[in-house]
Amino acid sequence: MGKRIVVVGAGAVGGYVGTHLAAGGHDVTMIDPWPEHVNQLKNHGMEIFGMTPEERMSVKVNAIHLTEVQQLAKQKPIDIAFISVKSYDTVWATQMIAQYLSASGCVVSMQNCINEERVAGVVGWGRTLGCIVTGGVGVDLYQPGHIRRGYAKRADITSFYIGEPSGIVTKRAEEIADIMSCVDASKATDNLWGERWTKLCVNGMRNGVSAATGMGGNARDSHDAVRRVCIALGGESVRVGQALGYKLGKVGALPFEMLAKASEGDKASYDEIARLMVEGGAGQAERSDYQRPSMAQDMEKKRRTEIEFMNGFIAAQGATVGIAAPTHQMLTRQVLRVERGELEARPENVLVNS
Repeated sequence: MGKRIVVVGAGAVGGYVGTHLAAGGHDVTMIDPWPEHVNQLKNHGMEIFGMTPEERMSVKVNAIHLTEVQQLAKQKPIDIAFISVKSYDTVWATQMIAQYLSASGCVVSMQNCINEERVAGVVGWGRTLGCIVTGGVGVDLYQPGHIRRGYAKRADITSFYIGEPSGIVTKRAEEIADIMSCVDASKATDNLWGERWTKLCVNGMRNGVSAATGMGGNARDSHDAVRRVCIALGGESVRVGQALGYKLGKVGALPFEMLAKASEGDKASYDEIARLMVEGGAGQAERSDYQRPSMAQDMEKKRRTEIEFMNGFIAAQGATVGIAAPTHQMLTRQVLRVERGELEARPENVLVNS
């Protein structure tokens, strides 16, 4: 029999993944707190828009509202629960779904930040896995029941890494990666923590900057002064990750050691990183500018951001290993000020002393 799957949080990522799983014939239920979104899914299904006509799909999905979750008690127990909510909602979301797990059921953190410990605090490490969603997926939920992907699918890029906290590639990690392959290229990894921190480096140098400045990806990376801030953020997070002992990979398209050296004043490294950032943006289709990072989308929708779980977390982890991350501290402060309405989103917000 097929696995019973739920996705808690049918937003941009959760909705995109859940819809493709449903289209792939999997038994999947999506749970979300937004009434208009859930109603749209129930009545009309999910509309997915990609960079090519082949990625366009309209799919009938099984969606329920948070208030309807208790009906799961009358159904087959859950084998795989993907948690795809904001970091600050991780604990309650995991507690909510834990009681409906099968005896061997597991919970997979499919989130931006590092939340596996929060999940494990509820269901235990033996039931906890992580799913890293790489930057190439780039999706946004722009209206109820409508998701668009801003970057083209590429066969040479792995979009999802599934990993065990132990670092062992298990049968269940491989099975989940195989299930995810109907969404996009997926792989089981023995480097969950390194992949997690590498993705955090990517998010840490882009997400909060767009939230604080109001800039899309191309505008942000093409702005000389703002790009310098992004490079400083990337270099600091690389050095913190190295001090923590993580095995890092490319930060998006950027070699991590070159990125760190660029942030530390090496001109040749800086020039190359700047070139890669500008050319990388220019190489994307026109959607790459309006497809803003999730934190910028949150800011536009007047929602709480994950800045404290992202840049704030990097700065806090740096403090534990004696690596200063002043640019992350500055960005955290500035994003919170924009979030509270004390500042309007503009480039000048990040061009201040750390």
